Amino acid sequence: MATADPEVVDITLRTLQVSGSATCVAVLIGVPVGTLLAHTRFFGRGLVVSLVNFGMGLPPVVVGLATWLCLTRHGPLGFLGLLYTPAAMVIAQAVIAAPIVAGFTIAAIQSVNPKLRLQLLALGVDRRQYLWLLLREARLGILAAVIAGFGGVVSEVGASIMVGGNVRGETRVLTTATVLEVSKGNFEMAAALSVILLFLSFGITACLTFLQQRGKQP
Repeated sequence: MATADPEVVDITLRTLQVSGSATCVAVLIGVPVGTLLAHTRFFGRGLVVSLVNFGMGLPPVVVGLATWLCLTRHGPLGFLGLLYTPAAMVIAQAVIAAPIVAGFTIAAIQSVNPKLRLQLLALGVDRRQYLWLLLREARLGILAAVIAGFGGVVSEVGASIMVGGNVRGETRVLTTATVLEVSKGNFEMAAALSVILLFLSFGITACLTFLQQRGKQP
C-alpha cells in the first residue's frame, strides 16, 4: 500500500466492496427480522429465534458449499451466472452475517425498558413512529450488531474461496490472497496483507464505534 502496488490496492478495494456490500445486505435483512422477532409473539417464535441464534455460529464452509450448490450451473440459481464473481461472495457473506445482525438486534430491542414501550403507546404514537423510536432507543445494540456483522464477513475465508474462486483481478480479497501467499511459501507478502487487513478492519470498526459511543462516554 505504501508503494501503491496496483494489485494490492485492487485487492484492498475489492475487500471493502465485497465486505461492505455484504454487511449492508445483512443489515437490511437482519435488523427488520430481529425487530419483528423481538416485538411480536406468534406460534413457533421460540424455534425461529433458536434458528437465528444457531445461524450466528454457522461454519462459513457450510455456507459456502450451500451457496455454491445454489449458484452452480445445475443449481436453482445457476441461470444467473453469478458463481466465481464478487456478487457470489457478497451473497455468501451476507448469509453468514444476517443471523449475527438479527441475533444482536433481538437482544438490543428486548433490553429496552418495557415501561418505555408502554409510555410510547400511551402517548398515542402510530406504529411507524413507535418502531422508529424503539430502534433509536436500541441504537447502541444495533450498531454493535453492525460491527459484529462486519467483523464476521471481513475475516471470512472458506466461503469466499468456494464461491469466488480466488481469481486474480476478479474475486481475490485480502483473506483469500493471504491464504494463497502462505500456500506458496511467500510469508512476507502474507504478513503484509494481514497487516493491511488488520488496519482496514480496525479503521471501519473504529468509525462504527465512534458512531455508537458518540455522546455516551461516562
